[in-house]
Amino acid sequence: MSMTDASSAPTLDFDLFSADAMAAPDQYDDLVRETAPAVYLARHGVWAVGRHADVHAVFSDWETFSSASGTGFTNIRKQGNWRQPSLILENDPPEHGKYRRLLSRILSPAVLRKLKADFVATAESIVDSALDRGEVDLVADLAEAFPFAALPDAVGFRKENRRNLLIYSELNFNAMGEKNDLYRAALERATPILDWVVENCRRDAVAPDTLGSAIFDAVDTGEITEEEAGLLVRIFISAGMDTTINGIGFTLEALARHPAAWAQLRADPTRARAAFDEGLRYRAPSPYIGRTTTRAVDIGGVRIGAEEKVILFLSAANRDPRQWPDPERFDIERKTSGHLAFGFGIHACVGQMMARLEADVLMSTIASKVARIELAGKPSYQRINWLRGLSSLPVRLERA
Repeated sequence: MSMTDASSAPTLDFDLFSADAMAAPDQYDDLVRETAPAVYLARHGVWAVGRHADVHAVFSDWETFSSASGTGFTNIRKQGNWRQPSLILENDPPEHGKYRRLLSRILSPAVLRKLKADFVATAESIVDSALDRGEVDLVADLAEAFPFAALPDAVGFRKENRRNLLIYSELNFNAMGEKNDLYRAALERATPILDWVVENCRRDAVAPDTLGSAIFDAVDTGEITEEEAGLLVRIFISAGMDTTINGIGFTLEALARHPAAWAQLRADPTRARAAFDEGLRYRAPSPYIGRTTTRAVDIGGVRIGAEEKVILFLSAANRDPRQWPDPERFDIERKTSGHLAFGFGIHACVGQMMARLEADVLMSTIASKVARIELAGKPSYQRINWLRGLSSLPVRLERA
């Protein structure tokens, strides 16, 4: 960054990944958002943008704000990365387009409709089991248990050693932030299973008639290479697991803490998808996403040079009072169109309808079978650089 930009820019100096910041994320989100349209984070050497209109504008201009240099702190074109770049998340047009079109076809509404019956059966089994026990962990027994069964089955991953998928995903989200103790610990945990992940994303590892096998069918038609197919299968691990689990967990926690909202969902379980979208707005599980400037640019009157990292604070934008009346209130009747938890523009989450389907099925099943969710202990939270979520929340379930 040029000294001119530094001297004229609003600046904050805190460690985004410190225990203090992670313990009070809303406080730091508010600080970034309300300080200025763009703020220089001196501790990290990156820019932060937290207002809804500005984040939306950045998402809308992929030519100025590139994804190809990585969507975390690291400029992967200059500094390299611990894994091969994502063909979807860390790519720009024109190459980005063909991979996105392929995944969009594989995740079409018709395909998702076919998956729904299996998802419903899985959700009913999981919820019935939780009700039989009465007191359960909202995270392990509901928010994690369902997506962790439904998505790997749909992709075609083997049943054995599936916990490795979460270990890999945790490394992915820690690696997007500072190379700190959280990252180093995650790398140490994941190093023994990195080859396992590569092997389980190959053609002979995925089950037939699954999302994974459909990706490899595109190799046979000449659309992509065998290596590219494996990288596309990998996206379901690196971007499709923890975010959905944490989004469902936060939404269920909010419903447990807001009896009126829970009563609304109980009265009409078809509101489950709307409740999930409000949950994502209220507590974004993926709070940040990064871009790299390709030219000098102004954001709200703040000048940012070329080749600078710009971190979009999605969690701050989703609680921007300029966009949302009474943003601190959880309201499942709120019109949430425009929330940025899934991004926006050409890089908007390609799997967002899959995530919504998973949440819809699980939460509508819970609403149909559970009369009351009562908190039975204090929550504990994850410490992952680039992710927010519950690690545990004891609850008591009352059968309807």
